[in-house]
Amino acid sequence: MTEIGTYVYAIARDADSPDPSGLEGVAGAPVRTVEQAGLVAYVSAVPLDQFGEEPLRRSLENLDWVADTARAHHHVVETVSEAVATAPVRLVTVYTGEEQVGALLERRHDAIAEVLSRVAGRSEWGVKAYAEQVLSPPPSSGDDQGTENPGTAYLKRRQANLRDRNDAWRHAVGEAERVNAALAAVAVASRRHRPQDPELSGREEWMVLNGAYLVDDDRADEFATTLDALRGQGLDLELTGPWAPYSFTDIDLNEASDEL
Repeated sequence: MTEIGTYVYAIARDADSPDPSGLEGVAGAPVRTVEQAGLVAYVSAVPLDQFGEEPLRRSLENLDWVADTARAHHHVVETVSEAVATAPVRLVTVYTGEEQVGALLERRHDAIAEVLSRVAGRSEWGVKAYAEQVLSPPPSSGDDQGTENPGTAYLKRRQANLRDRNDAWRHAVGEAERVNAALAAVAVASRRHRPQDPELSGREEWMVLNGAYLVDDDRADEFATTLDALRGQGLDLELTGPWAPYSFTDIDLNEASDEL
């Protein structure tokens, strides 16, 4: 018989937490709740032959498996967050049983409650800024004709192209700083994530800003208006959200020794 673990998606306050009936999580498992100390954890049962420590290492090498798991995880988190202030739990957090989850809620109650208070009535918005790359033109043998040594002429052209590229990069980064400062002034909190490379972003341009902003729900329109006023000034700005506050719920669940 396959051993079963308990997968944790998100934590909310007991009061007003939505009923998970009909909600499916990873591997199509029904989502249920574990209640303790005035908190509710949204969980589901998962087979440890896939989600145990050793099998999980192999599973994480399967990009399709990771994508399916992440999609199901985020669906549960977003569903809960639409109804109540929610602290998302990191992807693939699995415990040996519901008793361990309840003990976690008891032990980490104060830290979790503080996070839930901070994100209540607020949502996360994402903003990415892109700038056109300055590409060096291919070397032209025709430009090397004349009195100047061809090798010297080539090096001068190359240096000029690099200066143009560096100047363009510095300008784009400066514009991104200005955008981030304007948006952060509207937000309650902001974070800069590492820019994605083109394989992840799906775009060839430089990504010069990958920001997350925690915004009061009653200022969401103001945030969007501020962003719109920054458009058309050299950067292509992409707005996503609202999301559950993934970037602003740093709860250290690793203190629980029963995590797999």
